Amino acid sequence: MDNPTWLSLDRAAGDLEGQLYRALRDHILAGGIAAGQPLPATRALAAALGVGRSTVVGAYDRLKAEGYVEGRAGSATRVAGLAPPLLEGWGPARPPASSFAPEPVSSGMLVPGVPDVEDFPHAAWARCLAARGRALRVHDLGYDDVCGLPMLRQAVLDHVAVTRGVVAKAGQVLIVPSTRAAIDLLGRLLLPPQGGREAVAWIEEPGYSAAQGLLRRAGAQLVPVACDEAGIDLAKAGGPAPRLIYVTPSHQYPTGVTMSLQRRLALLDFARSQGVLVLEDDYDSEFQYGSRPIAALQGIDRGEVVAYLGTFSKVLAPGLRVAYLIVPPRLLPQVAVEQRLRGLAVPVHIQAALADFMREGRLRAYLRRMTVRYAERMAATVAALERHCGAWLQVASGSGGLQLAAWFRDPGIDDRAVARLLNAEGYGLKPMSDLFLGPPRPGLLFGIARVRPDEIDRVARRIGSLFDEACHRRAV
Repeated sequence: MDNPTWLSLDRAAGDLEGQLYRALRDHILAGGIAAGQPLPATRALAAALGVGRSTVVGAYDRLKAEGYVEGRAGSATRVAGLAPPLLEGWGPARPPASSFAPEPVSSGMLVPGVPDVEDFPHAAWARCLAARGRALRVHDLGYDDVCGLPMLRQAVLDHVAVTRGVVAKAGQVLIVPSTRAAIDLLGRLLLPPQGGREAVAWIEEPGYSAAQGLLRRAGAQLVPVACDEAGIDLAKAGGPAPRLIYVTPSHQYPTGVTMSLQRRLALLDFARSQGVLVLEDDYDSEFQYGSRPIAALQGIDRGEVVAYLGTFSKVLAPGLRVAYLIVPPRLLPQVAVEQRLRGLAVPVHIQAALADFMREGRLRAYLRRMTVRYAERMAATVAALERHCGAWLQVASGSGGLQLAAWFRDPGIDDRAVARLLNAEGYGLKPMSDLFLGPPRPGLLFGIARVRPDEIDRVARRIGSLFDEACHRRAV
């Protein structure tokens, strides 16, 4: 690769670092650069392309962070070995799924997965909403755009293409009221029983309880697949091949881990070979602390097997009731018809106002501001819990998102009883056992979005004292 003649950058489009990163990534995935082969020296490539060396260094750093290349200071940057591991077997079948459907907790300082609506940009949003309420076109008030206003579909695509590396066309973007509506739509389309046999869906273990319930109600036999520090491990799946696999690869819910590149490629390879749809729920990956967010799985899908799901409920406010689903072209006609038949539409004035809000750059500015604030709150929460509850809890790193996983060091603890004890004081915690279909691992899920750094130390101290009191009373 001494002469990168296949590389070309569009200077008029901007983001030269991103262009270079994507070009190198795609060339690596296509096999154009073999494993172990060195990339050009950063100075040489910068000179050949006529860009600053920092542009090349930044692109290489992104490739290294996502596992495409490897290297150390003073040595060449080389392409990593990316061949997906062969799945020799799917392992033994797992226990049958539980029918337990916990009630969601929606209030409390530490409720997980809920943004801080006090920081919502009320004035800017009110201006966009008022302007669109006065000036909607007659065409926009009809039934023609059930799948979403074209201006919002394009604005969403522009946003996720830049921030998440999604590759699609605006027509593949469907605007829906919620992520739950999108999961239910795809589940009912793809998972009805056939020939008297239930369809199989694989889902992360532990995982999102709402997705578990929705897919089961759609007619699926759920197979929980264990997640570890590298994400979902398909080699530990059991039973027959699935029709759908639900994953949260960029920020696994609830553990917070990022799926490794090897696991991503193995998942895509398996889905292509078996004709499976992968549902990628990218629920809060805009918020990453300490590093650049890992690109979406959809962006490296070359087999049209990934449907991508995002939401504004976690980014802005749940009350907006706006999410989006980006489907492969082969499924678009079926999904669009299903959406129309079920009336899954978002009010047109909300859509138009949100499109304006995004095109004016207000969403980007809000995300930058809130990422800094949430990072401070996450760091303060991790430090306080380790300081006052470390004897009880193994706390995750808190590298991103709006929630923080913490596992009990004693596997015999009843985390549901502990959560009831703590939530009686208004904290809003979720027990980890609610997120397992098979045998659970006890822990607690903490929300960080509403935390105030000057208060969390006192709260963590109180939680630690409640643990001690509960232990002495042998309540847990």
